[in-house]
Amino acid sequence: MCGEWLVTASGKSLTAVHTREDREPFVLDCSAVEQATKQTATADTSREESGEEGGTDAVLALAASASGSLLAVTDDRKRLLLLRTQPWTLLSCRCVVRRCTALAFSRDEESVWAADKSGDVYSFSTTHTHTHTPGELQLGHLSMLLALVVTADDRYVITADRDEKIRVSLKSAPHNIQAFCLAHTQFVSALFLPPCHPDRLFSGSGDGTLMLWEYSTGRRLQSLELTQIHQEPDTERVCVRRIASSADGRHVAVLCDGLPKLQLFEMRTASEATPTQSLPLPSSPRDTTFDPQDRLWVLLDDQHTPALLFTHTSQRWQQCDALQPDLKRVTEVLRIHSLPFPDAGLSVSQLYKVGFDNTATYRQRKEQRLQQKREPAATYPQSNGAKRPRHTQHTAPTSPGNP
Repeated sequence: MCGEWLVTASGKSLTAVHTREDREPFVLDCSAVEQATKQTATADTSREESGEEGGTDAVLALAASASGSLLAVTDDRKRLLLLRTQPWTLLSCRCVVRRCTALAFSRDEESVWAADKSGDVYSFSTTHTHTHTPGELQLGHLSMLLALVVTADDRYVITADRDEKIRVSLKSAPHNIQAFCLAHTQFVSALFLPPCHPDRLFSGSGDGTLMLWEYSTGRRLQSLELTQIHQEPDTERVCVRRIASSADGRHVAVLCDGLPKLQLFEMRTASEATPTQSLPLPSSPRDTTFDPQDRLWVLLDDQHTPALLFTHTSQRWQQCDALQPDLKRVTEVLRIHSLPFPDAGLSVSQLYKVGFDNTATYRQRKEQRLQQKREPAATYPQSNGAKRPRHTQHTAPTSPGNP
């Protein structure tokens, strides 16, 4: 959600639909945006990606500012687009060094932070929007970054990578690390700061768990196994794709790859999220978000039913009728502009690390060496190719006077 606008990205197309009023939708074709000039000042040639100067114009990540007045988009051609929503206007098109995986605005909305696949985080000014204004390198990981958030007080920037690490850094001095949140056993795919408890952090991972942290100390407060909550223990891989909450932070929705359900939680205390309801979905879910009226939107990979809308009444979430005006308007626009929904970036299966055991080969080779030592060799080759006995007879040396 970008204010009252529901923004979706499908391939190279960006579509924004107003959820409350019958306005003209905004559609942006990234392939029609003029290619930004490649900067050389910020390029790290020692780590520059090889063979990736092309691209498909596909949208890789997007983020909205807290007020909903700005939207940042990054695409497969390593461009960062900054848009204003009132009215919809493209403010700038700048280059990034490498393809980005996550975006986040600072709370003062004076900068947008971009995490890339090499593990670096750059900040770009939203006030100096000239095409040649470079980004500033802020921090880096040794692994691909997958999620990025900035805290509500603008004090910390929190990053998560493929190596199961969550790092909490000071925003004003990102080289100073406040804490690490370490407990996941697979890549960390989602981060979320609940509005009602700004000192807490939700994290989701490819290990199928949802964790709650006190991020300033790195202390884990809660760990929830989503496969057990859904009563599907036989599911091989479950990855958290999205964590979202209502405006008051009371209701938390978690969407996972590999599960055709949407799990709802309620934050009754600052240190616990209680599972409340599981919403079955008719097809594979792509994303989910809450609008300012605390209605829950779910994006589906279904041409006939691209979106669902849920409202909370009588202590339960109920699905709205397809003829509900807001849902009908959004559905009609998405059917035209936002289908199908291809995966522009890395698929989840590519993020899992492939384990292998090389001890079997090592033991086999070691056994072969030991076997060769145990086998007696009758003869050894001479330098001229002839063979001589292994044991030679030694004769006593003669004295100088003897013949």
